[in-house]
Amino acid sequence: MNVQKILDKIRKTGSPLKRQLLTAALISGLLEEKGKEVPTIIGGCALSYYSREVYFTADIVLAYADRAALDEVLKTIGFNKEGRYWISEDLKLAVEAPSSALIGEDSPVEIVEIDEGLQCKIIGIEDLIIDRLNACKNWKYETDCEMVYLLVRKYFGELDWAYLEKKAAEPDNNTASELREIKKEAEK
Repeated sequence: MNVQKILDKIRKTGSPLKRQLLTAALISGLLEEKGKEVPTIIGGCALSYYSREVYFTADIVLAYADRAALDEVLKTIGFNKEGRYWISEDLKLAVEAPSSALIGEDSPVEIVEIDEGLQCKIIGIEDLIIDRLNACKNWKYETDCEMVYLLVRKYFGELDWAYLEKKAAEPDNNTASELREIKKEAEK
């Protein structure tokens, strides 16, 4: 893998989402070369991907268990640790890895093919919807409420509704009534 060529491509890419996906794919590729699992993009970057950049975030949030391997790769490509973030002034990007795994999130992940033969993994749309629905209900984040409606309308026919309804009914989520209401609105 030509790391320098990929870093140059990231620098020249105008789309913030494409820059983030290329960076995540580079990180994933370098971890794979070490025989490691690849991380999963979660949070705002995943939301930006599924919303097709209607939502924007400045950071890449990853779920990844092997922090030592991830830290080594981030250092290798020029990121510096600042608090909970890894920052690249050169690439104008930030990476955070707050969770080690996607516990209880079982919807199929999205594998995104990026040029240069690179790919990255993104949390499944159903799990992202449940995550954002929780933020909407519990923390009253209006943007998350709007994004749940947007995603449900955009992907209505593709969503695994049985999975969504099961996850929303779990005690940790307790968002079944909210999901039913959103589904009813989206069906109109």
